[in-house]
Amino acid sequence: MSGDERDLFSAAQDISVEPLAARMRPRTIDEYIGQEHIIGKGRLLRRAIQADLLSSVIFYGPPGTGKTTLARVIANTTRSHFSTLNAVLSGVKELRYEIDNARDRLKHYGQKTILFIDEVHRWNKSQQDALLPWVENGTIILIGATTENPYFEVNAALVSRSRIFQLTKLSDEEMMRVAMQALKDRQRGYGAYKVHFEEGALEHLVSVAAGDARSLLNALQLAVETTPEHFPPQEGETIEITMAVAEESIQKRAVLYDKEGDYHFDVISAFIKSLRGSDPDAAMYWLAKMVAAGEEPRFIFRRMLILACEDVGMADPAAIRVVESCAEAYDRIGLPEGRFLLTQAALYLSTCPKSNSSLGFFDALSDVEKEADDEVPNHLKDPSRDGKDLGHGKGYLYPHSYREHFVAQQYLPDGLQGKIYYHPSDQGYEDRIKEAVERRREAQLESISASPFVENLTYSPPDRAAERWLKRASSNGSQLLLQIRDNLFEGLLIRRSDNILVLNASHGLLLWQAMKSNPEGLAVAIVRSDEDKAYIDHYKSQLELLRQPIVLSGPATQAIAQLDDDLKFELVIARNVLTRLWDDEDLVRAIFRVLKSDGLLRLCEGVPSQGSALSDFVADPALKLTLEKAESLVFHDKANAKTNWSVDDVPRFLGKFFSAIECRQETVQEERLLDKTSLTAWITGSYSKALDRLGLPSEGLLERVLAQLEGRCVRWRHTLVYISASNSPLRKSDRKDGDADWHEVLEKTK
Repeated sequence: MSGDERDLFSAAQDISVEPLAARMRPRTIDEYIGQEHIIGKGRLLRRAIQADLLSSVIFYGPPGTGKTTLARVIANTTRSHFSTLNAVLSGVKELRYEIDNARDRLKHYGQKTILFIDEVHRWNKSQQDALLPWVENGTIILIGATTENPYFEVNAALVSRSRIFQLTKLSDEEMMRVAMQALKDRQRGYGAYKVHFEEGALEHLVSVAAGDARSLLNALQLAVETTPEHFPPQEGETIEITMAVAEESIQKRAVLYDKEGDYHFDVISAFIKSLRGSDPDAAMYWLAKMVAAGEEPRFIFRRMLILACEDVGMADPAAIRVVESCAEAYDRIGLPEGRFLLTQAALYLSTCPKSNSSLGFFDALSDVEKEADDEVPNHLKDPSRDGKDLGHGKGYLYPHSYREHFVAQQYLPDGLQGKIYYHPSDQGYEDRIKEAVERRREAQLESISASPFVENLTYSPPDRAAERWLKRASSNGSQLLLQIRDNLFEGLLIRRSDNILVLNASHGLLLWQAMKSNPEGLAVAIVRSDEDKAYIDHYKSQLELLRQPIVLSGPATQAIAQLDDDLKFELVIARNVLTRLWDDEDLVRAIFRVLKSDGLLRLCEGVPSQGSALSDFVADPALKLTLEKAESLVFHDKANAKTNWSVDDVPRFLGKFFSAIECRQETVQEERLLDKTSLTAWITGSYSKALDRLGLPSEGLLERVLAQLEGRCVRWRHTLVYISASNSPLRKSDRKDGDADWHEVLEKTK
């Protein structure tokens, strides 16, 4: 065995040094007490151990039930090389070292390797994945130990390749056998001494230990070794364990915890959670538990340093400096005075403001793993290596040249614009910077657009243009949204005191634009999902309370009904709310009810029947004909309320409520990537249903469509209709397109 194995499975050391629980660990399967259901005579695991034919196993059970002990028994009986790792203290580096050695032993000596991993559930998925192929090909025989349900906490692939053995708490009878074994063993236990228990005292220890053999042995050690004035006692001296001593001993079992056992990690967990929960009293208690048990102070400082960043973070940036200073001072002072430094660090962390905003890094890391090919925006690229030919760095705005050393520009990749990773809390230092962070973020959001500083592709490989085209395809949709927003607000005369209702507000594209014009009015946003509501709620928090918009989620008709009866709006603005024109009369009636008599309804609606369809992009005549037949129902079926209307129907529909209606139709094109998910949804959904109604077969249609269209980037046509409706003459803007003075003012305000 290596040095690591000796730490866990070495022979018994001096009785005054090693805890009784460690000394009394069984050496053979016959010394093992309990778990008859898995290692009793004739049981599979017992036979596998005795025949040295063990396959990968996972031991699962509560603390003190013998998981590590059973691994020790296997280590003492197997002819295979036995190595150990603790998942808390080891990572992929240590695992690779063990795997390399296991491969060498198998190749050169034909010797198998059994790897015992204690607390295996504490490894993350990637660490467990690193082990999987070597378990699968037989290089490693895994023995995992965990207190957590492996079906939830261990990689499913590892679970499927291992036998699961659940260890249960020991019965009182088995616990009594454990105690008597320790009291009678002359080498490892107390058989060399006269130990006498008051009636009921030993039974009390057994009962309170509640099936945890480690707790029982720790309590027994405390009772036996602290009762005499000196231990070991004088020869012939009787150690009398009274009920009072037994009660006191079992209450103090944590002081003698085994540093390789579960309770060790439970206590440090309780300590950290007390710091996180801002409970200085509990923090002092658990800290004292660890110090009294001889826990390494550097381990405690390490955990506090992590907490200072993970759970305090930007709420108190000084926390990391305080803990680090205490840790450095401890290295100079040592124990016992070093306990003051542990205490000061713990008290500071348990009383300072808390924030876990640094966890946003892991959201960013997740996006990096999912979107690994996102390019650096061209204006952020290094211009020093490529010169001006490639256009790298062109358009970068140097923040120090602007007021407050800040200028809004794109910093995230195109596909992640608007993504939020850092959520400043309202605690401590973060509360002071929150408003500035949110204000700058809002400015960044307003600056979102596809980069106007195009990279010159002349010097790129032949396929570079196509790759970049695909990467930019998704951001073209954002350009279209900005164009729709600008068109909706074009010519509107919004007074500072106007009330504005934004329907289908989504992430606030129309809402923020509207709120720029009505600082003394009210803005109400209705969104379709709680996720959208949370998004807007996050951004509105930067505004003073009275300026914040009201945000409601749910179906628009129901949300409008929640508004006060006497609340009226000068402007109701939205996009894509009349998607089922003839079925949306209740919604228009609700809008009419909250719109002032001279108020304006301004909408942008997409007309599905006049946009692109899949058949427009198919070259195969037979496939094209099949798709066109399906589309005749999908887009022109009178029974389909979502698609059975045209621009000409809008005035007739809205005429029931409004006397003045204007519609302006516009055709726009969007670069769209036809991916497998979208194509599958269309074909297996509306297209297949349409073909079924026509009595035409749809078998094989998806495969044919995917073969021709998957991965293609096409120019997708949208037909939009901009609608203005009111019961008073429609207001016209006084702005004239040819007015040079106005254009100059407009440019200055952009």
